[in-house]
Amino acid sequence: QVQLVESGGGLVQPGGSLRLSCAASGSIFRINAMGWYRQAPGKERELVAIINSGSDNTQYAGSVKGRFTISADAVKRTVYLQMDSLKPEDTAVYYCKIDYSKNFLSSSRTTGWGKGTLVTVSS
Repeated sequence: QVQLVESGGGLVQPGGSLRLSCAASGSIFRINAMGWYRQAPGKERELVAIINSGSDNTQYAGSVKGRFTISADAVKRTVYLQMDSLKPEDTAVYYCKIDYSKNFLSSSRTTGWGKGTLVTVSS
């Protein structure tokens, strides 16, 4: 089973920056994709950004495009989310998610979630 350890959340003023990180460990045969989601109270969990491990293609939510950057370190099995020009609307719990395979069988493909890290943007 996989373990995801998130860090980097905290309190920041509007216009400031934060960098989130998520380190994966455990029995992983192949990582297919890694991403960040966020959820604010009373709202649905939404996709923020994803990165495809095979192609390195990235996708971003329209609300963060141009301000956030997702990247990954294959050696450390870590995904990052650089957040710049933060807005109060970005306040949420941010969750790391990985799409991975336990072995070579396609039926072993599954997902793992981190516990979440709180990001608060306020003056």
